[in-house]
Amino acid sequence: MWLRLAALAVFAAVPCVHAQEPPRAVPLTLDDAIARVASTHPDLRLVDGQRAVLEAQAQGAALKPPLMLGAQLENALGSGQARGFDAAELTVTLAGVLERGGKLDARRTLAQANLDALAPQREIARLDLLAEVARRYLDIAIALQLRAIALDDIGQRQRAVSAARQRLNAGASPESVLLTAQAALAQAELDRDRADEAARTARLNLSALWNARNPGFEIVSGDPLTLPALEDFDALARLLERTPELALLAGETRVQEAQLRLAQTQRRADIEWQIGVRQLREGNDTALVGGFSLPLGSVRRAEPELQAARAQLALSGVQRESRQLQLYSTLAQAHGRYATARLEVTRMARDVLPPLAKAEAAAERAWRAGAISYLEWAQLQALRIEARQRQLDAAAQAQSALIELQRLTGQASVAATNSKDSAP
Repeated sequence: MWLRLAALAVFAAVPCVHAQEPPRAVPLTLDDAIARVASTHPDLRLVDGQRAVLEAQAQGAALKPPLMLGAQLENALGSGQARGFDAAELTVTLAGVLERGGKLDARRTLAQANLDALAPQREIARLDLLAEVARRYLDIAIALQLRAIALDDIGQRQRAVSAARQRLNAGASPESVLLTAQAALAQAELDRDRADEAARTARLNLSALWNARNPGFEIVSGDPLTLPALEDFDALARLLERTPELALLAGETRVQEAQLRLAQTQRRADIEWQIGVRQLREGNDTALVGGFSLPLGSVRRAEPELQAARAQLALSGVQRESRQLQLYSTLAQAHGRYATARLEVTRMARDVLPPLAKAEAAAERAWRAGAISYLEWAQLQALRIEARQRQLDAAAQAQSALIELQRLTGQASVAATNSKDSAP
């Protein structure tokens, strides 16, 4: 099982720090790989870094409109008796804006909604990274299984070459049989070398997730052919209601609701007020001045933004419904792929591979005794290797589907009683 519930918690528990280069030839489990990626990958730090930005914006949204200190000089530098500053009058004012309609609370609500939306974003990034680690770890395991199959093929081809050489020396078979067996051996060795190269590339691909240039590890956990039973599809479908992708849409809906509320507050115009003191030249007296202003037509000006906010909020419901259908369809496809591939792996192990192994052994004995041709033995050898490769290919498809299921649900997705119902 490549995405376990225990592994799902690793990303949440490991702090975002830079990991050192791993030593050479160390054993690496899937949980170890997950921990390394959780501690170094920038996608998680990127989401965490956005929190500081949104928190600063929230602080700005909580501020009230500023007070404004002003000064006004009148009747200065005129002509006639008002020449120079003799008739000048100075007015010092303090002005501000009285917000109406709950604009301050609406801004605070919008800022908090943006902050709350970060949690499902980080969860989505976490699950995506977790699934990617599992896929790349699986690639290594598949390559190692292919190498094991190639080594098995090499062993049986070497026996064929040895037997063909003995029969050639005894004059019981032509040289063409030996050459054919040697060519088949060379092909098996090529398959081994290809598997080695695939494993090397897969190790590089996995270690790149924690920014390591020299992998220097050997995986020690995970058998692709072990396929546990899943929970019922209906139970998995119910888990979709708690998937972070829908939680993200719910958070976006709350943001749009807050934007709608903020747009509604624009229907009530703010009052701009002003109060001050004016110095009067006649008698060198002072007087109190004050005033206010109220914009007209605020309802009409706010209506376009209000309509846009309402339309966006209505659209969010459609988006959620569409996303639910997509998730359900993806879950159904992954569940079906897993069930089909698991059936194939089980049937191949039970009904196909054992008879082929017995038939290949019997064919070897028959050929050594001269009862059948080399071609019949070689065909059985090829059939057995092809069957093992087909079984491994089905197992890889099943494991990929299982990773997708667990990425969608965020859960282990494995039935509680699976120890007796696993593919060998």
